[in-house]
Amino acid sequence: MDKRTLALLAAFGATTIYGLNHTIAKEVMPMHIQGFGFVQVRLLGATALFWLVSFFVPRQRIARGDFPRMVLCAFLGMALNMLCFFKGIELSTPINSAVLITITPILVFVFSAILIKEKLLLSRIIGVVLGFIGALVLILFGNEIRQDAPNIPLGNILFFFNAAGFGMYLVLVKSLSTKYTTVHLLKWLFLFGFMMSLPVTYKEFNAVSWSALPFDALWRFGYVILGTTFLTYLLNVYALKQLKASTIGVFTYLQPLVGIGYAILVGADAFTPSKLLAAIVVLAGVYLVTKRYETKSA
Repeated sequence: MDKRTLALLAAFGATTIYGLNHTIAKEVMPMHIQGFGFVQVRLLGATALFWLVSFFVPRQRIARGDFPRMVLCAFLGMALNMLCFFKGIELSTPINSAVLITITPILVFVFSAILIKEKLLLSRIIGVVLGFIGALVLILFGNEIRQDAPNIPLGNILFFFNAAGFGMYLVLVKSLSTKYTTVHLLKWLFLFGFMMSLPVTYKEFNAVSWSALPFDALWRFGYVILGTTFLTYLLNVYALKQLKASTIGVFTYLQPLVGIGYAILVGADAFTPSKLLAAIVVLAGVYLVTKRYETKSA
């Protein structure tokens, strides 16, 4: 099997893991653990894994001047992002999260236009508007009565802030990712994120009856730590070494399809007209924003 095929399989594997995560994480909340408590599980596990792996790769010194940006990236990508996502999953539904997380590329474009003056095109502006319309459709009209989703509108709003935090993180972390190796950068980001989140997450983490947790909950914790947090990043790094970034971007469209399909398959969620409309509008917006456009030379 050639390297390109392996890279495509790696990208598909990472997308599939992300897509399944919406339902797998939801199934333990709030029965076994609440959203903020789950964040501490994820951050603690990922921090331990990346620091452990760092002992087996060449050491790298971090410049003192880069620590402020690292702290900001950790806040946006590890603290705010994860706190909003897991509390949103606790309050809302898997399909809503799978749809709303897809607006991340749109928000990356918006932040890039503001911070690094990325060129604005009419089609991309239309894509941004469509993405926000799709998000508003879910937030305003996606309310349902479900015992496992006690506050769907608030959960959907948290998904939006989750996507916004992660989008800003992707813009700001780019300069650091070209300067430092993946493992050494992430070990510090996860450590800082863990420390910043601890005052918020500890109460719910400490409330978990760990000795009474069934295997069904434990394997889901393991999936989130090893799969969603650790393995997906390694798969994406391998894929990026062999494929163009634009090729990787195509897999953005697969994540909501995987997430929605799995949620329906296992009976964790159901499609409604408002969810279908929101998904179509958001994906149309993502397509317009991420599409490569040829620039005419003067």
